[in-house]
Amino acid sequence: MKKYGLIGKSLSHSFSKQYFDKKFVADNISGASYTLFEIATIEDITAILDTDNLVGLNVTIPYKESVIEYLTQLDEVAAKVGAVNIIKLSQGKITGYNTDVYGFEESLKPLLEEQHNKALILGTGGASKAVTYVLDKLGILYQFVSTKKDSSYLQYDDISSDVLIDYKLIINTTPLGMFPDVNDTLLPNLEGIGNQHFIYDLIYNPSETKLLKEAKHKGAIIKNGLEMLQLQAEKNWEIWNE
Repeated sequence: MKKYGLIGKSLSHSFSKQYFDKKFVADNISGASYTLFEIATIEDITAILDTDNLVGLNVTIPYKESVIEYLTQLDEVAAKVGAVNIIKLSQGKITGYNTDVYGFEESLKPLLEEQHNKALILGTGGASKAVTYVLDKLGILYQFVSTKKDSSYLQYDDISSDVLIDYKLIINTTPLGMFPDVNDTLLPNLEGIGNQHFIYDLIYNPSETKLLKEAKHKGAIIKNGLEMLQLQAEKNWEIWNE
């Protein structure tokens, strides 16, 4: 039995198990199982890595960066990004990859328009690193918005209507607004958002966060993270079975 799974701190929102369980049935894949591993601290991963017949793991919030010290190597993209969302165990090696980059880029590009040349990135965690990697690749300028006190970041209190008018692409990389806390939002005032804006929220549960609902009401293009998850899940399966 080949074993796969997901590690994270709180996995009640998880897409991965449902996705892979359905995939095993639809593609007639036998001898495979997918397990959710909720761990309180990243140190708990050591016991999981010792699981018999473990082939691969997905990694989610908040361990995409801290997991790196438990790996034996990184692929080129993960090393450049500095964050990992998939682990492959093979021939005694534990290798980290980043398929957030692939999923985000492929789901973002079809909706980009000429005015989407400057982005506000909400959050500075592991997911934001994949986002910045893609934006750098596409030549899109960006500015971080964070609760962390850093002179290079905007604070959420700094986000005025003038700022929103200036940045036509807004990407939420934080878990705020995720089920069950669906009424949370980082940008309570969307004055300045209009039909020239593209709001991308990496959250996929609910399908429309409060941020997306309010931006949609103002005429913005909106997108959640479901397609990104689907694209990266297939890429993960490809990597695990190379």
